[in-house]
Amino acid sequence: MTSFLIPPDTAELDPILAEIPNAPAVFLLWPAEGTPYLARTNVLRRRLTRLLGASQKQSKSLNLRSTAQRVEYRLTGSALESHFVLTEQARLHLGAGYRKEIRLRLPPYVKLILTNPFPRTQVSNRLGRAKAVYFGPFRSRSTAARFESEFLDLFQLRRCQEDLVPAESHPGCIYGEMGRCLRPCQQVVGVAEYRTEAERVAEFLNSAGHSLLDGAASARERLSGELDFEGAARMHQRFEKVKGVLELADEMVRDIDALHACTITKSAVPDAIELGWVRGGYWQGFHPLPLQVGDGTTMSLDTRVRQLAAGVPSTTLPGEREEQLAILARWFYSTWRDGEMILFDSWDKLPIRKLVNAISRQGTIG
Repeated sequence: MTSFLIPPDTAELDPILAEIPNAPAVFLLWPAEGTPYLARTNVLRRRLTRLLGASQKQSKSLNLRSTAQRVEYRLTGSALESHFVLTEQARLHLGAGYRKEIRLRLPPYVKLILTNPFPRTQVSNRLGRAKAVYFGPFRSRSTAARFESEFLDLFQLRRCQEDLVPAESHPGCIYGEMGRCLRPCQQVVGVAEYRTEAERVAEFLNSAGHSLLDGAASARERLSGELDFEGAARMHQRFEKVKGVLELADEMVRDIDALHACTITKSAVPDAIELGWVRGGYWQGFHPLPLQVGDGTTMSLDTRVRQLAAGVPSTTLPGEREEQLAILARWFYSTWRDGEMILFDSWDKLPIRKLVNAISRQGTIG
């Protein structure tokens, strides 16, 4: 963070502000005592001039000239970088309620709870440490709830939220009567048999639906080859139903342990692009990529991207994962997204051509 002291004389402050770029940044205004004022802006010099200008008693605008003694700021190249820096500074300086202060909302996930003897799903915006599969992040809670309801129709997992005490006298529910639940509550199946169905659900989420989609496609082709056209038609209906369920998931949604991506945004560094990497559902930070090699050597953009990706760590900080994914989801699903995100299925199979094309597009934006 760059910092400077605020002189008591306004005339001495003006030349200092004149040297500050009128560019995107995150900044803190520190009083003599207490909590700093933290904010982000797209026009740093103009914002600081307004906040630190001569106090106007009749003005309704916030003015901190009489209380602020020091300024810290960090230039950013994109809205995504600004939100990461804002959250980092809020965590350091704003206390336990910093998420509320910066309005950081956690996105929803469909969670498969595996610690329960009879696993079930729920929509949750918290990532716990207990064993579970988290499928998301979704754009909104309503889209997550709709996906949960529709994908459970493909299985016979229970939908009740109670901690089951199985008994033959248990009243059961409508889903059991409709054949959409194995009815462990009524001891129709035991723990082991029910666990097998839960494992099928976990495999469906882990594979982003391909465990059912590919199976239905293979069965359809086999039955068609055997001239069992009625069977092939049923498998085609099954295929279309699974496909329809998967289409309800938002673009970024997958098992978060298999979430691999690269964000491509403008950089605060001149003539550079910022590549932000997500590996196994954990944010690995920004890595600047100069648009031109400065030492005069000739190296293709493909090679430079591969070398940069090879140096990306695999850091896992469970305590920060919720916030990292919240920032990414908020940016990705927003109308103000100022860059691109390339999602891919495996870290070992980087979509180099897509990345290079995205870098080229961002590099030509003025």
